Amino acid sequence: MNFKTVALLHPGNMGVTIGTAAATSGVRVIWASRQRSKATQERAKQAGLADVENLTNVVRTSDVILSVCPPHAALELARSVAEHNFKGIYVDANAVARATAEQIGETISQGGASFVDGGIIGSPVKRAGTTRLYLSGVRAPEVAELFSASMLDARAIGEDPGAASALKIVYAAWTKCTDALVLAIRALATREGVDKALLDEWTLSQPDLERKSIRAAAMAAPKAWRYVGEMREIAAAFESSGLPAGFHNAAADFYERLVPFKDRTDPAPTVAAVIDTLRGSPEKHR
Repeated sequence: MNFKTVALLHPGNMGVTIGTAAATSGVRVIWASRQRSKATQERAKQAGLADVENLTNVVRTSDVILSVCPPHAALELARSVAEHNFKGIYVDANAVARATAEQIGETISQGGASFVDGGIIGSPVKRAGTTRLYLSGVRAPEVAELFSASMLDARAIGEDPGAASALKIVYAAWTKCTDALVLAIRALATREGVDKALLDEWTLSQPDLERKSIRAAAMAAPKAWRYVGEMREIAAAFESSGLPAGFHNAAADFYERLVPFKDRTDPAPTVAAVIDTLRGSPEKHR
């Protein structure tokens, strides 16, 4: 591995920990502050990322670019990098369907870059064993080596770009869709006046579900704004495989109603607060 400079686009709660993990290999990790929020700027500063101000400087100085952003922005970000004729390795580690990942790969390759597909499973990297970065593509092993000294478990799973995204999609199809489902069930039970009876029955027959609903309200609702695009990507993946897409399109609609909880973690949303929001007019929350 002969990388000297790695760029992170953009240092959100997850991304900044990926950048920090990359820095353990001894590379310089940079980012571009232009048009980024004060919160993002502070997050990057605390992580010790070097600010090069704009994308032009990122492309000119980077050997590797890590794209960690909301899925709806992934393709446009790749287009912006390709327009600058980036020649290094572009790693898209976003929650997108295989078809989207392949489109990103085609876009970035047209500018002369190598493409590595990535999929992150787990929470932001705070300790070893919590987070895995799956990578696919011819140069995936080189990128995995970048994280070999860090707490991030980076795994190259083959030369087929799109495999890492496919794995992320099928994993999130369960975890994030079931969060939406259990909260929707609580909302329906409340509307029907049987929520307490449901919880009593769950205590007898499904003792984990009440805890799951409480955790989903606290953990998923603040991230719902990011999950909308992810659910649409999952739905597209199901549809392209000849499978029903309705599960995850419904989950996307569900998460759209929870956008008012964006980044609200102190205090964390309660099930009651989520139910009140869900039962409001959908147009109110768009």
